[in-house]
This record gives sequence, structure tokens and C-alpha cells, in this order.
Amino acid sequence: MTFRIFGADFDDEGPLAPRTYDLPELPWENIAGRLESITIATLRFDARLEASGLAAGWQSRCDMTEAVRALILDGHLVDVGDLVLHDASMDVRHPTHELTRAAAALRARRTAMARQAPWPVSIDGLAALRGIGPVKGDSERFRKKAKRDPDDEEAYPLYANDSDPWKAHFAEIDALLERTGKVLAGEIPLPNRRSHLVYDPDQDESESEDAWLDVVKRTSHWPAVAAAAVAWNAWLDLNLYARQPWLGLTMAASILRARGLTNHLLPLAAGFKQSKFRPQGREGAKEKLDGFCSVIDEALTIANKDLDRLILARELMNRVAAKTRSNSRLPELVNLFLSRPLVTVPLGAKLLKVTPKAVDLMLAQLGGALPRELTGRTRYRAWGIV
Repeated sequence: MTFRIFGADFDDEGPLAPRTYDLPELPWENIAGRLESITIATLRFDARLEASGLAAGWQSRCDMTEAVRALILDGHLVDVGDLVLHDASMDVRHPTHELTRAAAALRARRTAMARQAPWPVSIDGLAALRGIGPVKGDSERFRKKAKRDPDDEEAYPLYANDSDPWKAHFAEIDALLERTGKVLAGEIPLPNRRSHLVYDPDQDESESEDAWLDVVKRTSHWPAVAAAAVAWNAWLDLNLYARQPWLGLTMAASILRARGLTNHLLPLAAGFKQSKFRPQGREGAKEKLDGFCSVIDEALTIANKDLDRLILARELMNRVAAKTRSNSRLPELVNLFLSRPLVTVPLGAKLLKVTPKAVDLMLAQLGGALPRELTGRTRYRAWGIV
């Protein structure tokens, strides 16, 4: 019988050794040039993005398109327009299961970007990105907020009339020790919180989490690209979170950000979709690293092209917006185009807090600078920078 207490695994004979992941032996002399070129290209893009003033808009568009591409890699097709409307709580139809998963991927990327860099690659970060942990604060703040006051009568109703406020604490400790003793004696079976019809009963996610976080810790002195590549391969080998396969590339991008290589989350899912590398599990360490470098290469190519489109579209639309009155909402509509893959009239009216007629007038005011119409239909019209 195997059970887990306070983060450690035990069996009938005692504590078990924690699961470890063997780090690959990389030929540093042969891969140094490749790592250097990828690092320089990433730093150049990050500096170009910061200098353009479009970092927030580019990241917002990237997060939405990455959520859609991540579901495509998992074999599910989600329309980016449905995701944009679902994010604004303006669904035109009942959300499908795939759309809900894409929204979860979008929320995970936004959560990883909103917090400071080292947090997403911690145990609290993993829980929050999966949607099972506190997001607004770390675990210490969450526990501090949830801590009960011993003088609060509602917190301890059974001991509200006792003169000793510590009696409630000791009573809880005694009850916990009693339950733990019964579990160890086999009198009370451990509750099964997950259905065997959905989850693999032989897979211990907690053990795999510890092994993966140990890989991240042991590669902290490695170059950022090599550390992210090894962490991503370890994620695939450990088969972490089979129901959320898109999270592995998000964590790899978070490692690049945590190591200071970039201040943003790169579109690695788009790069993986575009690249020819597909891990089979039998590649060598150098082949896996080269494959991950090709993913970053394709991601940077896609990111640079998207940034070029945003810069050109902003320049064209700003020429029209510069001639408007100071109280015009047209500059806000321009920023909306720069931060969303597509914009509809109802979406613009809701986010800008104006009437749909005002959005129609602003779209007509843009004239030739108006982004491309994506639908070509009369009842449902959408525009976007493509």
C-alpha cells in the first residue's frame, strides 16, 4: 500500500525515495553557437517589441491566438472569433467544450504574464495555471487570509464558551492525529477524489510535479534556451497533466521569461505548429535541443511578422485619428484593433461604452485605414489586422 503524507510518499516499509528525472548529457561545444544565435534573436525581438510601444497589444493578441493554436495541436478546432467574444462575455451561441478549454489556456497565459517571472514555475504557479489554486495571491497570503481567529466565536462554534481559546487548537490537532493514525492503520481508506474513468489511477501527478520542478531547479545555472528545452522534454516524458497538454509549451515560455531572456511569453505553440519537429521519444539530447530551437525560430518569425503588421496598421490608423477632436473615441478604437485578433460592432460598443451607431461612424471615419473585413457577411461583420 502506497500513500502520501505532507508531500512525501510512504509504503508499508517506510518512506519512498522521491522520483527523479535524469538530465541529458548535452554536447556543449557543439551546441554553443546554436544557443547563442537563438538567444540573440530572442533578445533582439524583445528589445524591438519594447521600443515599438505595442507590447501590451501584441501580448494580448498573442495570448488569444496561442490559445486557439494550442487546441489545434490537441486535435480540436476553435474559431478565434468565438474565443474573442467568449472572453468579452458576448457569446453568440452556447460555449462548446473545446471553447471552454481554449478559454482555460488563455486564462493560464494571462495569469503567467500577470505575475512576476519566477512564480509560474513554482508549485503555487502550477496549481494556479491549472485552475485549481489561488490566482490573486500566493499560498502564503492565501493561508494568512484563511487563518481563523481563535477569539472568533463563529470560527469555533463548539468551543465558543470555553475560557481557554487554545483549547480549540489542541482539539483540532488531536482530531487530526487520530484520523491520521486510523489511516496509517488501514482502518479508514484514503478517499478517491478522481474518477478512474477520467484519470489514470497509476499516475501520480504530485510525484511528477516534484520531479519536474526538480529539473527546473537543477538547470537553473544552464543557458535559458537549454533549460527551457530540457524542461519541456521532461514535461513530455513525465506526461504531466494529460488533460492539459498545452500547458507544457506555456511553461517553457515562462522559463524563458523567468530567466530574463524576454519580458513576454513567446508564441511557442504557433512555432511548434509551423516547425517540422515532432518529438517521438527516441531522439537524442542534441536532436531534442535542435528541435526546440527550431520551435523558437518559427515562433520569433511569426512574432516579428505580427509586430510588423501592427506597426503598419497603427501608422495608417493614427494618421486618421490625429485629425479628430480631443474627446473622440477613435484612438480607443484603434487600440482595440491593436489588442484583439478581430473586432465586431457589438464588441466595440461594449468595450468602448458607446452605441453601435457610434462604432459604425468611427469605422467609416477610418476609411482606407480600416483593417481588413474578415467575414464578408451583412448580418455578422468583423474586422481585424491580418
